[in-house]
Amino acid sequence: MKGQRFDATFKKDIVKLYCSGARTCPSLAAELGIHENTVYKWIQQYKSDPEHAFPGSGNLKPDEDELRKAQRRIKELENEVDILKQAAVYFAKNSK
Repeated sequence: MKGQRFDATFKKDIVKLYCSGARTCPSLAAELGIHENTVYKWIQQYKSDPEHAFPGSGNLKPDEDELRKAQRRIKELENEVDILKQAAVYFAKNSK
């Protein structure tokens, strides 16, 4: 089923079934009506970071969220520096 969404708990349960040896990836995929590669992708995501696997649509892992906030703050500070430089040039010209 194209566009079907599964929640994080469901994905973790599927991965655990596979990892326990109870089911094969092709059998899980066939039962769910999804491509085998989708199940393999879930397995890879879970194994790389079980604690934060499948954060959900629009959500980020904690470290990714921190990085995004830091990048946003850097951009804000760079903009402030540019404004201050322009102001310094303006006042230097008009103070004479």
